[in-house]
Amino acid sequence: MSQIKNSFDKETIKKVGKGALIAGGSAISIYLLQWIMTVDLGVYTPMAVAIAGIIINAIKEYKAGTVFPDVDKCK
Repeated sequence: MSQIKNSFDKETIKKVGKGALIAGGSAISIYLLQWIMTVDLGVYTPMAVAIAGIIINAIKEYKAGTVFPDVDKCK
């Protein structure tokens, strides 16, 4: 189904919303990373930075992959 000029259909609204969530999530992530890098946790600062990196990598790996995995391989 093609989009009609000067209007939004449900699919377009979903795409705009998803883009807004991605942009907002990215902004929040950058803010939090900047905060973690500048906050003074004393001797625990390197540990906090390392843990933040591990958590971000874990989230990235969790979100990777296909939406519909091959069911036969799961058995």
